[in-house]
This record gives sequence, structure tokens and C-alpha cells, in this order.
Amino acid sequence: MALKRELSLVDVFSIAAGAMISSGLFILPGLAFAKAGPAVALSYLLAGLLVLPAMLAKAELSTAMPRAGGTYFFIERSMGAAPGTLGGIASWFSLSFKSAFALMGMGIFASLINPNIADAQIKLIAVGCCLFFMIINLLGVKLAGRFQVGMVLFLIGILALYIVRGSFSLDSHRYIAFMPFGVGSLFATAGLVFVSYGGLTKIASVAEEVKNPGRNIPLGMFLAFVTVGLLYFLVILVTVGLVTPERLSTSRTPISLGATRLLGTPGMVIMAVAALLAFISTANAGIMTASRAPMAMSRDELLPGFFQRVNSRFGTPHFSIIFTSAFMLAVILFLDLEDLVKTASTLMILLFAFVNLSLIIMRESRIQNYQPKFRAPLYPWLQIGGIVGCAFLIVEMGNLPLRITAIFLVCGFLWYWVYARIRVARESALIHIIERLTARELTSYTLETELKHILRERDEIIEDRFDHMIKDSQVLDIEGPLGMEEFFQEVARALAEKLDVPAEKLSDLFMVREQQSTTVLAPGLAIPHIIIEGENKFEILLARCKEGIAFTEEHPKVHTVFALVGSRDERNFHLRALAAIAQIVQEAHFNKRWLSARSPEALRDIVLLGKRERHIGI
Repeated sequence: MALKRELSLVDVFSIAAGAMISSGLFILPGLAFAKAGPAVALSYLLAGLLVLPAMLAKAELSTAMPRAGGTYFFIERSMGAAPGTLGGIASWFSLSFKSAFALMGMGIFASLINPNIADAQIKLIAVGCCLFFMIINLLGVKLAGRFQVGMVLFLIGILALYIVRGSFSLDSHRYIAFMPFGVGSLFATAGLVFVSYGGLTKIASVAEEVKNPGRNIPLGMFLAFVTVGLLYFLVILVTVGLVTPERLSTSRTPISLGATRLLGTPGMVIMAVAALLAFISTANAGIMTASRAPMAMSRDELLPGFFQRVNSRFGTPHFSIIFTSAFMLAVILFLDLEDLVKTASTLMILLFAFVNLSLIIMRESRIQNYQPKFRAPLYPWLQIGGIVGCAFLIVEMGNLPLRITAIFLVCGFLWYWVYARIRVARESALIHIIERLTARELTSYTLETELKHILRERDEIIEDRFDHMIKDSQVLDIEGPLGMEEFFQEVARALAEKLDVPAEKLSDLFMVREQQSTTVLAPGLAIPHIIIEGENKFEILLARCKEGIAFTEEHPKVHTVFALVGSRDERNFHLRALAAIAQIVQEAHFNKRWLSARSPEALRDIVLLGKRERHIGI
């Protein structure tokens, strides 16, 4: 059962923004200040630049393949089932731990409101919130999205007021010696705060549930990136000017210190409430997005089938949500999160590298039906730079997270080898690259077919009569140059049986029509059309001849032909078919795609996926 498309642009923005604003803003700045001094604000901007290639890559991949699972789906379809299994489990693992950590982080700020709160009570609060958000997500993604919108907009409002009010009380002396530990500390601190942007690309996991994903996903991600990046920079810059260096460098609640400096205890309470909202929004977005990874893997038979079941009433993957929430509860109750969060961060950075590589593979595969609405700029240098930057950050994470990550990846591969390998025989874009480099026939075009169905869903294409005619049409892919008469004979032989008209008669009718006036309508394009006797008869034939068909001496050789044959009572549809063809062939890059298509079915797909006005019921 398909998921419902219920998330708007505001929802996309709120999920992406809400998933970022938590520990990265309310806990990390104090630790980061100790390493970089007042230049810590620049470290946040630098970290944003490092995450930018992965954000742009996910934006492109999400508009081409808006499917549940996000990162997993991109890795699996580009590199194959084994890397896909690792990527899916890594994505689920990383998002689940980050969300559990956000729920636990609430305890730090709950203790500001109630200093006597015990550790057991903190865990109970986290458990209660986890169960609450599990129920919210079970009741529908629209409800979860609306809840997220309210929290995020309120949170942004509080932070904006903090920036405006705080800017009038800054101590300029606290910015002296802006970079006390040198330029190197700027980059090292950027690695530390890189995780602050980790939630930005979570929205890709629920891309299947986004309205108009070709527009709303990249725009929502970009707006969230700019808004949150600016908030990070300004909030931290203001906090540095409000709080003494000695207190700031040792604080785990730095923004609350700044609010206390402005408004006393009420300011501290207001900012503690804002921090609680931030952690709650991160946890809500985490459950929503993390639960889609096992669902997508189950659809592809990499996990047991019950994970993909969708509730018929609410349209949510209830088993996947419950399983993800149960895992988060176990983490909250029984595990020490510090090293595991570092591991989850390492996995997140590794996934960012994989996403950049996935984009390169999808582009270089030259799969015809890979048609993103948004294209990442500066290809491939930006993506290569992103991979190199991720590798640098992984090395900086330390030995323990690297060892735990290695063990995790080995376990993931063992799961693939024991469970998934015998169930999956799906081709990936990587096979298309190998096929192109080796000039050997290796693919069965199943990925092209899948992408075609995804594009039709993405663009909400409802088939009309012309689509059905193209689906049933004959497609000729002709080798070598050809004369016009010889070409019409081939067309007539292909259509004779379906129309119940002798091939010789059809060929003669085409020749007579061409002698009256040429049907070459543009350089390289001809639309020969004839009328036959009878009723309710209409056929369309598509033809390509790379070396060209000589229709006339005056016109260049024809490479693209749409041949139309119909009875007189089909005159109206004949005109609609001509209008549809005219719209399709006027698309940018139509000729290039037509000539580079690798099979007759690929030629058919170009027409079926063409942008045109559709007439349903006619």
C-alpha cells in the first residue's frame, strides 16, 4: 500500500529545521567555544559548507526518486543490494540514536527548571515523550507534520527575539582575540559541530509523502539550511558577547546563560523551554524519518515483510514506527549514549559520503529515466569535494567510533549475506556504468522501468487515450540509412495486421500523402499520417533511424518519425495526437535523448514521460 502525500513545503521546512536545532545549538556551543574561542560562530558556518554537497546531492536524488527510505533507497539503487543493506541499517541506526539522544538531552534543561530532578525521572520523561511521539506518528504523517510546524515556528520566534534583544547588550571586548587558537582550531571545531546539521537531510526519508516533491523538497531543504545556519551564527555570536569566556567554555547550557544575562531567571526558564521544544522536535522528526528506512528495506526484501505494512486507516507504516520507537526506548533505558552517539555521527558522515557517490553513479549511468527536477550545481567537483571532506571528518572522529562503526558494517554485511542475498536480484545504476564501459549487454532495464513508474507518480501523470495508444504502439529502431519508400514499406508491414489492411495499400497511401506535401515538420522530424476506410481504427507507430531516412532532397535526413493511421471518425483524436506529439518534441533535449536511447522501450518511455497537456476521458 502506498503512503499518502500529505506534507507541504512548510512541513518539509519544519522537519528539516526541527531536526537540526537541538544539541547542536543548546549544548555544543560551550564545548566548541573552548576549542575555537569567539571564532566558534565561523566554525558553524564552515560546518554548513561541508554539509552543503550532501544536501544538494540528496535534494537532486529526492526529486528524481521520491521514495520512502531516502538515503537507503539512493544507495541501493545506485550501488546495489549489499551497499544498500549497509546504508539502510546505518541510516536507521544513526537516526534512531540521534533521536534517543535528543530525548535524553531534555533532562539537562529539565534540571534547569527543576534542579532536584533525578536521573530516573529524566529517563521517565524521555520514555514518555518517545511513546507520545510514537502515537502521533502512528496517527498520520500529516498530524506529525503539523505538530512539527507549530514547535519549529515557535522555537524560531524565541531565538529571533533572543538575537534582537541580545544585540543591544553585547560586550565588544569579548570578541578581542577572535581566533586565539589559530586557523587550525577553526577546522577542528567545524568537525565537532558538523553533527549540528545532521538532521537537514532527514526529509529525504519521507520524500514519498511530500506533495510536489520536485519543488518542495529542494526548496524546503534550502530554506531550512539558510534559516538554521543563520540562526546558529547569530545566536552563538550574541551569546559570545553576553557571557564571560570562563563561564561559556565550561557550560553545557550556554544559550540559557545568555538568556539569564538578559532577563534573569525568567530568561533562563524561557530558553530552557525553547531547548525542550528543540529536543522534542528533533525526536519527533527522528521517529518519523528513521521508521521509513526499515519500511523501504522491507519493500525490497532486505528485511522481513511485516516492516512494510501500512495502516489502512492512517496510511502510516505502523510496524516500522513501533519497532523504531521500541529500539529508542531500549537505548534510553539501558545504554550509555556518549560513545554510541559518536558512532552514529560517524555513520552519518559516512552516509553523506555515500550519497555524494550515489549522485555521481546515477549521473554517469546515463539512465534515461533518471530525471531529477533539481540538479546539484558544480557537478562533479562539489560531490568529490564532499566525499573528501567526509573522509577527513571521519578520521577526526577518533579510534573508538571507527572501531564500533567497522564492527557495525561487518554485522550489516553478514545480515545481507545470510538473509538478503538469496532474496534479491535487482540491478543497480552501477551495472549500467559497467555495461557502458565494457560494451556488453548486462542490464535488463528493470531500473529504468522502476524509475519510469516513480516519475509518473511524482508528476501525478494520469494516463489518457494517447498514453494507452503509445503503450500498445509498434516501435521500430532501424539500422542503417534508408530511403522513404523502403521505410514506408517497413511501417506498412508493422501495421497491416493490427489495422486489417494490406501492407501494399498502406505503403501506397503513405507515398501518395507524401507526394501531396511533405510531412517533414522540423529538421530530423516527420509525422506521416493517412486516413483509411472503416470505423474506430487508429494506430501510432514510433520509429528511429540514427543514420537517417531520406524523405526529400530539400530537407535533412529524418531520425524521428511518428506515423499516424486512422479512420475518418477518429479525426478529433488524430488532431489531439498531433498536438500531443508537438508538445513532446518541443521539450528541451528531446532530440539528444531520442538519439541516445538504448532500446525501443526507452524510446517509448520518452514519449510516455513527455510533458504535455492530458485529456482524461477523451
